Amino acid sequence: MAQLGETLERVFREEYGRIMATLIRLSNSFDLAEEALQEALGSAVAAWGRNGAPQNPGAWLTTVAHRKLLDAIRREKTRSEKQPQLEYEAQRLQPGGEPALLEETVEYPDDRLRLIFTCCHPALSQEAQVALTLRALGGLTTAEIARAFLLPEATLAKRLVRAKDKIRIAHIPYEVPLLEVLPERLASVRTVVYLIFYEGYSATAGDNLIRRDVCAEAIRLGRVLCEFLPEEPENLGLLALMLLHDSRRGARIDERGELVTLEEQDRSLWDRNEIQTGLQLVETALCMRRVGPYQLQAAIAAVHAEAATAGETDWPQIVALYKELMRINPSPIVALNHAAAAAMSDGCERGLALVEAAGASGKLENYYLFHAARADLLRRLHRLPEAAASYSRALALSTNRVEQQYLRRRLGEITN
Repeated sequence: MAQLGETLERVFREEYGRIMATLIRLSNSFDLAEEALQEALGSAVAAWGRNGAPQNPGAWLTTVAHRKLLDAIRREKTRSEKQPQLEYEAQRLQPGGEPALLEETVEYPDDRLRLIFTCCHPALSQEAQVALTLRALGGLTTAEIARAFLLPEATLAKRLVRAKDKIRIAHIPYEVPLLEVLPERLASVRTVVYLIFYEGYSATAGDNLIRRDVCAEAIRLGRVLCEFLPEEPENLGLLALMLLHDSRRGARIDERGELVTLEEQDRSLWDRNEIQTGLQLVETALCMRRVGPYQLQAAIAAVHAEAATAGETDWPQIVALYKELMRINPSPIVALNHAAAAAMSDGCERGLALVEAAGASGKLENYYLFHAARADLLRRLHRLPEAAASYSRALALSTNRVEQQYLRRRLGEITN
């Protein structure tokens, strides 16, 4: 029974997005698709428990879910003849007759790319895009998504309902955008995927710094983008960036549950397989000679990954990459990261001047990492009262317990 549970869990995680995408295409309904897939999973528990898992469990689930979907539409049609759209959908689902219940060789098109663009449509808020993408493509439950983003489950559920209603009422198309708008829409999709990853990698709030399941779903979505649009170098750059950051996951928290900075991490704990894949993706993307922000950020992460020790890091190269990133994608946060790299390359005085310049606009005043970076440089320059004030400001703005604990420790070191 335990083996059956493991098989179902693996198939669920691997196939959920693919099956949901197919069912949504067939029904134009997120809710009907979810209901049909859940019923198919229930059938799998019973059938596979008796006969063992089929040779192609993904195809089995898709076919059975297709049948459940057709049954649900028929029930709705019988219940209310005042909904002619349901009759139309029922007819559209069976152009060649009903699927065989246990058919294992049936082939369905992979509709995940269409679904990604639907979930990330600009008519939806970014919060809704993230939640709907995790629900429809990642298979995370409403409770899991709410827990990941520290929201009440009821709040997250309402957000999902509103997003689905907007898709239905606004007739948001279930399709890959036309070529002339594809780059802009694709950029929005990448933003959503990276937001999902970053929230998992460095949680905004809560007791845990890392949420591995959220990181894994973002990386899975990044692989989907690369699978369908491998000629887009920014897709490769995004996946590379996530893999290279994720490779450090095991070294970011020590045995006491405390934050370990990049400079202090035990690099033997870094995942060499993820690093190797990330480095290959960076090289492939840059060879396409259409450099974008994700490729540059991945290249910076690659320089860190290639250094055997913190002292061997090629900081001048990182500074040069940040300068290029600022040229094509200027922002106060990029300027702050450039300043931190310059401090390591050209000295703390130079770095502090650049940090101050990055914060001059006031846009980073409520960004705790600005104050933490400033505090660290002031500490290194032995300007301890100023460092303490900046650490205190960063601590007041931080909402993650692990990061708060680190800031308190640093503050205690210079005030006790």
